[in-house]
Amino acid sequence: MKALCLSAFLALLLNGCAREKRQFEPPPPARVETQAITLSELRPGATTTAVAPKSGIEDQAYPVSEGKRLYTAYNCSGCHFNGGGGIGPALMDEKWIYGSEPVNVYATIVEGRPNGMPSFRDKIPDNQVWQLTAYVRSLSGQLSKGVSPGRSDDMNAHKSEQATEKKTPQKSNVPKAAEQP
Repeated sequence: MKALCLSAFLALLLNGCAREKRQFEPPPPARVETQAITLSELRPGATTTAVAPKSGIEDQAYPVSEGKRLYTAYNCSGCHFNGGGGIGPALMDEKWIYGSEPVNVYATIVEGRPNGMPSFRDKIPDNQVWQLTAYVRSLSGQLSKGVSPGRSDDMNAHKSEQATEKKTPQKSNVPKAAEQP
């Protein structure tokens, strides 16, 4: 009886030691035909070839924060000014010219848009385009707050409280304008 319990315990112990499977470079997703919503007749054709959105990418914090890193690395802020708009449209408001669904944002990045937005087809891998898509949607609050990245310290008006050095307060003299007559 003891041998049976011991073997069952060992079997459970060995079965519970499975390693986490990690994919550092995800396999390429299958291509699908999607209907991209566009308001411009300048782009010929009604369909665009896109990859199917990765399931759950907008529910995970890591891909969204990776999209934030890529947003800076690919210099998206050069035109969109950290999401506030400039040369390119603002990404922080509720006005979406070509649609706010993930496939619409994907199509905008891959295909480009007339009068400014260049096409990044074959320049950015599909998995990185989906990460950028998730981050762009997070700028306007379309993702849950649990996965949206926080504001970068370099964008704050002053240093964060964690980066402020301790200083000893100094006594100061009352300025002449503040003296009472």
